[in-house]
Amino acid sequence: MQFVRFKQKDGLVAHGILEGTQILEVEGSIFTEFSKTGRNYELDGVKLLTPCEPSKIVCVGMNFIEHIKEINREVPKEPAHFMKPPSSLINPGENIVYPRVAQQVDYEGEMGLIIKDTIYDITPEEVPEHVLGVMPFNDVTERIISHTPSIVTRCKGFDTFTSFGPVVDTEIDIEKATIRTYLNGEKVQEDSTANQIFSSAFIVSYLSQCMTFYPGDVISTGTPHHCLAMQDGDKVEIEIEGIDMKLVNYVYDPKHHN
Repeated sequence: MQFVRFKQKDGLVAHGILEGTQILEVEGSIFTEFSKTGRNYELDGVKLLTPCEPSKIVCVGMNFIEHIKEINREVPKEPAHFMKPPSSLINPGENIVYPRVAQQVDYEGEMGLIIKDTIYDITPEEVPEHVLGVMPFNDVTERIISHTPSIVTRCKGFDTFTSFGPVVDTEIDIEKATIRTYLNGEKVQEDSTANQIFSSAFIVSYLSQCMTFYPGDVISTGTPHHCLAMQDGDKVEIEIEGIDMKLVNYVYDPKHHN
C-alpha cells in the first residue's frame, strides 16, 4: 500500500491511498486504524505534502563504504548519527534554498523510514512490525561545513535542508531497497540498502536504545556514494524502486535573483 498526505483546494489536509493517478481519501490514522471516505482526488488537483509530521528526524551517516571513501572518513564502529530539526523540513516540490553562509550544498539521496508506533529499546527482530513504510529522503548537506565533525548539526540543519516523501510504501523490504538520485534528469546515485554497513533494522534498534520514537518520527539510513553540489535552478529527484513517484525538489540560490 502507498500512502500520501495532501492538501485539497479548500485547504483541508488529509491522508490517502495512491492508486495510479488517483488518491483515495482515508479517515482515522494511517498508524493505527483507518477507512476510506469514498472521496477520490486526481493527483494534479491537490498539493502533495510530507507523508507525516515528525517530532524528530534522526539520520545515519557514513553507512556506505564508497561514500565514506569520497568524504575521506574512517568506517564507524557504531552508526554515526545526527538529528535534523523539523524546521529544516520542506514539502515535495518546494525549493531547497542556499543559505547566505553556504559554499557548497550537496544532495544526499537516502531511504527514509516512518515509525509506526511508540517504541523504546527494541531488538532488530522487532523492528519490521514497528515501521510503517519506506520513502525517498533527501539529506541536504552543506559540504564544506561538514568537514568539521563538531558542527555536523549546522551543516545538516539549515532551513529547507530536509525533504521526504511524497509517497510512503508499506511493502518494500527495508533491507533490500534500491535508492537512486537524479540531478537534472541524469542518474547520479544508485545502491541498495542491502549494501549498508549497518542494516536498517540494526539502526532502528540502536537508536531506540537512546530515545523514544513516536508515530510519524522519521529515520534515514544513509546515502550511497557520488554526492555532488547542487546549483541554482537544479532539479533533484530521489527514487526508491517500487514507489510510484519520485521525491522532487528544486534549488534556489537568492544570490542569483537579486
